[in-house]
Amino acid sequence: MSTSLPATRPRQTHPQISAVSWEHPADRAALQTLRAIPGVDEVIRRTLALLGGERGVRLLFLGNAVRVGAAQFPKLWHLHHEVVTTFDWPAVPELYVSQTPFFNAGAYGIDKPFIVLHSAAIELLDDDELRVLLSHELGHVISGHSLYRTIAAILALISLGALPTLAGLAVLPIRLAFLEWSRKSELSADRAGLLGAQDVVAAQRLDMKMAGGGRGQGFAGQLNVDAFMQQAHEYTTAGEGLDVVYKLLSTLALTHPMHTVRAAELQRWVATGEYDRILRGEYTRRGPDADDRPLAGDLGAAGTYYAGEARELASQVADAARRAAERARDAFRNAQKS
Repeated sequence: MSTSLPATRPRQTHPQISAVSWEHPADRAALQTLRAIPGVDEVIRRTLALLGGERGVRLLFLGNAVRVGAAQFPKLWHLHHEVVTTFDWPAVPELYVSQTPFFNAGAYGIDKPFIVLHSAAIELLDDDELRVLLSHELGHVISGHSLYRTIAAILALISLGALPTLAGLAVLPIRLAFLEWSRKSELSADRAGLLGAQDVVAAQRLDMKMAGGGRGQGFAGQLNVDAFMQQAHEYTTAGEGLDVVYKLLSTLALTHPMHTVRAAELQRWVATGEYDRILRGEYTRRGPDADDRPLAGDLGAAGTYYAGEARELASQVADAARRAAERARDAFRNAQKS
């Protein structure tokens, strides 16, 4: 019996593209900061030892998930191969589907990274959106994120008390550093998602569906990308009162940025023209060009990004304080008049 595979439109391939071509500067800076924290290597070593190393991590999914292949989820396998070809990546990572009702996906492993999609994701997404998601996860693989993301996921899911072998280490700052890097790495992988699918609206729909679902009975056709992007703009520009502080505190324990933030950040990247330049073939190739890229340049770009974030945060806090002071003065004057 033949299996119907999805029709595909021609997409620009990226021969020998290096991950540095799309990586967000804050991703690279946060990873360098993480690596510099005393004790982080020991946390990684001990955590992996608890899991039985890479083989232990892989066996968790080999034993309790469905491995995708030509005879298993063939349409998904076809999309996966298509994405690997788009990035000219020499190895096809193993792909698993895990029976999980909550939308998520991940790239895990050490020497041979593999990708896991939750069943909720493949039930919710259409082919174009799945292509974005698979490209996103392959972006993590190409960037070498899988080891650190494996540790970040473990540290986010379990309590510090559940890791007795880490006693004596200052785990909390390491955990927060892992989570900060994890959030920034998503911004890089989102760019890879767009480069693989080459469909801005599909990438925005993915963020929208991760935030609110919308493919079930009675919901088809009721989601609006333009309205979601307006919502993203509203969230990213909110600076009233304690909004800035609340947004900061609400993200500290998350492995991923807010979905609206990701949508807005990707839109800003497209607006810079970098996305179009990569599609034209203007990017760094794997090999000497990528290997010899000076770290100082990456840290400089990251410093500019974080300085911009700090200026924006300071400006928003100052504006909020000014508005609060003005309201207090107005209330005091009105009270004197009454």
